[in-house]
Amino acid sequence: MNERAADAVKVADSTANPAPLGLLGFGLTTILLNLHNAGLYPLDSMIMGMGIFVGGIAQVIAGVEEWKKNNTFGATAFTGYGFFWIALVAAWTLPAMGVARKSEPAEMGFFLLLWGIFTLGMFVGTLRLNRALQVVFGTLVALFFLLAARDFTGNETIGLVAGWIGIFCGFSALYACLAQILNEVYGKVLLPIGPYKKGKK
Repeated sequence: MNERAADAVKVADSTANPAPLGLLGFGLTTILLNLHNAGLYPLDSMIMGMGIFVGGIAQVIAGVEEWKKNNTFGATAFTGYGFFWIALVAAWTLPAMGVARKSEPAEMGFFLLLWGIFTLGMFVGTLRLNRALQVVFGTLVALFFLLAARDFTGNETIGLVAGWIGIFCGFSALYACLAQILNEVYGKVLLPIGPYKKGKK
């Protein structure tokens, strides 16, 4: 086999789908944080632990694996939101450690607003993917903008509404996670995710 022919050989990708892991990390952590935002319990070490390890590190691992699969959307989403969770926990814990001053509500508002703008762009990308991801990213856009509005205005009612939307967002990600796993295991569609078909709405 000459050099040119060797370059043309393609190796089949037999690695597992990393998306369910990323969706699991995002979904569970989002649910638990937004149960707090909805007023069911205070911010605590459980949420922070989930933010670092499940929402954070697990999603980053999934993002790196998506990068290996040449999936720019998945790599950016999972690594980006994974580091979002780590940054959020850092914003909560660094002041308690005496490393930095606590952020003012308006400053956190800008933090959340920028993530909302990024997520809006990613939502546009999901219009070429599937319905399940459209629900996840669409509700996540609403969540970020509502949380930013809460921090800018100090209106806790907005935060409560955001919390319930966030719970729905998290469960939609968990659904997408389980759908991909179970559909693969059973070799048929048990939980539909609604693939996008060009020309159809």
